[in-house]
Amino acid sequence: MVLVRVQRIESIRDPEGILGKRIELVEERRIPRFAIKPATEEARMVQSVVQALQQQLPVQTMRTGFNLPKIILFLTEQEYDQLDIKFDVNQVYEIELSNQNIKFSKTP
Repeated sequence: MVLVRVQRIESIRDPEGILGKRIELVEERRIPRFAIKPATEEARMVQSVVQALQQQLPVQTMRTGFNLPKIILFLTEQEYDQLDIKFDVNQVYEIELSNQNIKFSKTP
């Protein structure tokens, strides 16, 4: 099972002029966080100051995950309706690959 997030949805036309959608899915992964223990007293002091600043600043300084391109779907409007999934940008889905099938499940 793989977690993917809808990064982008675009309207497209194929070479025959048929209207469709381009749906870009990226893999959601978490970067494990680990504590670094500084060797010197000066380094410990700098680390504590940086941690205090990170807690007070509203800007997220380090991302907790990263994205890898996973699947790009090019579907006509009819194919999109047949798939019976209403993709939303930033929605996360579980993808199960088995027996030559791809199954999408919306995560809560």
